[in-house]
Amino acid sequence: MSPSGGRTIFSYCTDPETLGRLAWASCYLTTGKHMGLYWSFLTVLALLAITAPTALLFGFGGAVAARSHFFASRWFGRFYISVVRGVPDIIFFMFFVIAIDQGLEWARHQILCPDWTEPIRQGNDFRVCPAAKLPLSSAPQWVHEVYGFFTAVLTFSIVFGAFAANVLFGAMQAVPQGQLETGAAYGMSRRQTFWRILVPQMWVYALPGLSNLWMILIKATPLLFLLGVEDIVYWARELGGSKTARFSDYPHGDWRLWYFLGLLVFYLVFTKISEALLERLMRRLSRGQATLGATV
Repeated sequence: MSPSGGRTIFSYCTDPETLGRLAWASCYLTTGKHMGLYWSFLTVLALLAITAPTALLFGFGGAVAARSHFFASRWFGRFYISVVRGVPDIIFFMFFVIAIDQGLEWARHQILCPDWTEPIRQGNDFRVCPAAKLPLSSAPQWVHEVYGFFTAVLTFSIVFGAFAANVLFGAMQAVPQGQLETGAAYGMSRRQTFWRILVPQMWVYALPGLSNLWMILIKATPLLFLLGVEDIVYWARELGGSKTARFSDYPHGDWRLWYFLGLLVFYLVFTKISEALLERLMRRLSRGQATLGATV
């Protein structure tokens, strides 16, 4: 069943005009488009589940680079943090999607079409050979959707990784220098001090900032619509708008208020659960730590 179709899972929905109120509602809420709405909730959760650790990995790499003793690494880490943090998110969301897409197509073009004689840049147009397009025009719809989701995850990870890098860099700086000096005094190498003392100790300082970043990431998921992914905001607007009998088997007035109210409840519940889990994690990390939040 296509997510955009009008069919439902119930056999009695053949003639909506003859149905009672409850039967009409059951048919209306199980149309193909509503299945697309329900699936989009899983899309948002999958985005968060994949982006959060990926962005944390980007952030950890950026923080380590920013405090590196090598000038090139230190410059790159601090440049990454400052540039992404200093530019509005929406610009980077649009930029990275285009840059990643064209970068991959350019690389494929160089490999698959070495005999291509036309310039790739033709004014404002970016043209590669058909074999280099991503995804291919002949690819099934699910390939296009997976590719769009992949670019969205990568874009979110790069942008929020910069914020995570700033948080982790500050957390590393907050670890008492005496602890690192003690490790060196016991004969630990710089690498051993980093992994055995600095990294375990920094999380208690980083978690408050990472918690706020997680909440911001949750609120940023509606930007999926701008990246070409049909998210819950897209479907709420699509389904909630006025529908006439001429264009829909289930005509109704402007119901966007109720659809967006449902999204409001979803985000509030999700953030409340997140707050409870993060608070529990904070208590566990603070156990035995000599900080204001510790339970020594």
